[in-house]
Amino acid sequence: MPRYEYRCRTCGDTFELSRPMAESSAPASCPSGHDDTVKLLSTVAVGGTASAPAPTPRAGAGGGGGGCCGGGCCG
Repeated sequence: MPRYEYRCRTCGDTFELSRPMAESSAPASCPSGHDDTVKLLSTVAVGGTASAPAPTPRAGAGGGGGGCCGGGCCG
């Protein structure tokens, strides 16, 4: 379920709520009970690690590959 960040205009506190996307624009009360809140634009956080792309074979480096005959029988 997505998490949305809000700020209370009355007390200035920032808080998060997990709610369905269909309710993303519904009013939210702050933890102190104030109703004058605004939804903040949040950055998207994606877990995981970055990895380097797979190496690209060099031309003429041996091994199979392409061409009209599949790379093994042409001289």
